[in-house]
Amino acid sequence: MKPLVGAMQAWSCVVISVFAIIILSTLGFLFKANHHELVGGDEDPEDGAAVAGTVFTAVFIYMGFLVFCGIQGLLHVRESRRGAIAL
Repeated sequence: MKPLVGAMQAWSCVVISVFAIIILSTLGFLFKANHHELVGGDEDPEDGAAVAGTVFTAVFIYMGFLVFCGIQGLLHVRESRRGAIAL
């Protein structure tokens, strides 16, 4: 199987996805717990659970990116072990 994206793009996507999953998961759990810093103000959302659901949807999308880009990166590693010429 041949990679669809370049090695640098694949590994960059992996790093960005990991950080996004960590940060968005933290925000999602804080919204789900109705943390006063996030839902306690006048202009803040009223329903923290609904916001948490949306944030966790973004987390699942980033998990998909992580899997796809991780597979692409591993394909590049496998290809480089075979002695392929990288242009």
